Amino acid sequence: MAKQNTLKSSEKIRRMTSIAVMAAVAMVLQFIEVSIPIMPSFIKLDFSDIPELIIAFAYGPLSGALVCLIKNLIHMPLSGSAFIGELSNFLLGCCFVIPAGLIYKKNKNKKTALVASLLGALIMGICCIPINYFLIYPLYVRVLGLPYEAIIGMYQAILPAADTLIKDLLIFNLPFTVVKGLIDAAVTFLIYKRLSPILKKS
Repeated sequence: MAKQNTLKSSEKIRRMTSIAVMAAVAMVLQFIEVSIPIMPSFIKLDFSDIPELIIAFAYGPLSGALVCLIKNLIHMPLSGSAFIGELSNFLLGCCFVIPAGLIYKKNKNKKTALVASLLGALIMGICCIPINYFLIYPLYVRVLGLPYEAIIGMYQAILPAADTLIKDLLIFNLPFTVVKGLIDAAVTFLIYKRLSPILKKS
């Protein structure tokens, strides 16, 4: 019994250590942002969801969501968006890693990992529409005083026909978010098997 308790305690410590380390990696990656010419300037590409997906595969979806939460909590003091950007990042990150982690948990092999990652990216892309339309952009308007006209105008500077918020989200945000998820999934798919033994022995 004592040996079993020791093993459980060791496993718990290993898991929390891995979560903490990957949350730190995710926070660093969150600062490495890439502007995309065909997207409004306030939308940038980063790769901070990769550590979350790795942990979701290694320890389950809730652990992946915990990495996402810790990453954004650490980033909040440096926020330039009154924490709205961090809220968006957290919600969309959870939409990505929780479904992917749940699917992979049922059958841990390469095929399932690929399917889980692809579906996670698609779910995140779909969820970005209601999350942004009903929560994130209204918060930008109310908290930061940024008019809807100004937000839509940033999209219209790229595509004049994008004259409503829902059009903007469908034309720009949805495909961008899906592609971002696919890139994260591709990187995770390539490196996960190499990292998995390290995480299990950390």
